[in-house]
Amino acid sequence: MNRSNLILPSIVISQFCCTSLWFAGNAVMSNFMVNFNLEASDLGHLTSAVQFGFILGTLVFAILSIADRFSPSKVFLTCALLGSLFNIGLIWEGNSLTSILSLRFITGFFLAGIYPVGMKIAADHYEKGLGKSLGFLVGALVVGTAFPHLVKDITGDFPWKSVLVLTSILGAFGGLLMFIMVPDGPYRKPGNKLEILASFTVFRNHKFRSVAFGYFGHMWELYAFWAFVPMILETYSIKHPETAFNIPLLSFLIIGIGGLACVLGAYLSQTLGTKQIAFITLLLSCGCCLFSPLMFLIESESFFISFLLLWGMVVIADSPMFSTLVAQNASAEIRGAALTIVNCIGFSITIISIQLLNVLQAKMNPIYIYIILALGPILGLIALNKKRNST
Repeated sequence: MNRSNLILPSIVISQFCCTSLWFAGNAVMSNFMVNFNLEASDLGHLTSAVQFGFILGTLVFAILSIADRFSPSKVFLTCALLGSLFNIGLIWEGNSLTSILSLRFITGFFLAGIYPVGMKIAADHYEKGLGKSLGFLVGALVVGTAFPHLVKDITGDFPWKSVLVLTSILGAFGGLLMFIMVPDGPYRKPGNKLEILASFTVFRNHKFRSVAFGYFGHMWELYAFWAFVPMILETYSIKHPETAFNIPLLSFLIIGIGGLACVLGAYLSQTLGTKQIAFITLLLSCGCCLFSPLMFLIESESFFISFLLLWGMVVIADSPMFSTLVAQNASAEIRGAALTIVNCIGFSITIISIQLLNVLQAKMNPIYIYIILALGPILGLIALNKKRNST
């Protein structure tokens, strides 16, 4: 087989393996609560610590144009190894809330050299068909993000530390696979100069600004939904005591099915257009937010799970579309910085929505709090609709 045919599968597998580090802490949150005396409210802090680290990392990577000035595969490898190292540090028995949050923060920092850099690598290899390539890539991110929940379910009879050990091994493997199998792409144009403001000046382009603001609206909803999927299932179980959910397995399925949606959306975009698919899926996920209180009143478990599966699909299907549009509307010399700074701002927004839900769940009936997530998609739809031309 021609080695070039292995490049996309290698990028996808590497992305899957490395992004399993993202929610590894969330998958063992119940064990943290028992072993380190944490509280339920620390779920939001645990997720936000990773996001804060990712935000700082993407800001540093964007300002220094790391992925444009150095070999992206080497950057990916370095960050995968370091992220895996700090992830496995969670198994230390002397951990406290402070050390756990610190380890999660540092892991998030190095994820900045994995997720956006992986997209940069794909863009360097696939100028044509980028939307389809990023569909597979973001799909891998989704399944990787959900994977720790599945590991938690599978290893139920094993020590909880096995989840963290396995995800760290996968992260290291993913970095090595990227380094060995994926050379610098033919469409890469190295940025030899350090241009501090390059990642910000790209916002002068009104087309770039439109899709970036659409992405920001999408991010307001995405990670807050993912972080609170176990809480949504638990809330339904409390209101319907006759239910007996396998929360880790269902959390994996609800988040993981988004990977399939990313691939389907990527293929549909080849016919309907990238921006059209982004608009449609953002509209559908907005509808899920608005109708979310009704799902807790549904007596049928299968209908409730079906609604969450649908939400899990449409909440992420627009992500590779936005990444494609961002990459297409930035010049090749600063594409890595552009993708990274958009990620930086987008993930900064997730902190606000996650913490807002964290506060609201303690102050009001939790069945109503997810309506607030519709605010992001509404603003994103407005931004996209300003220049809704086919792409």
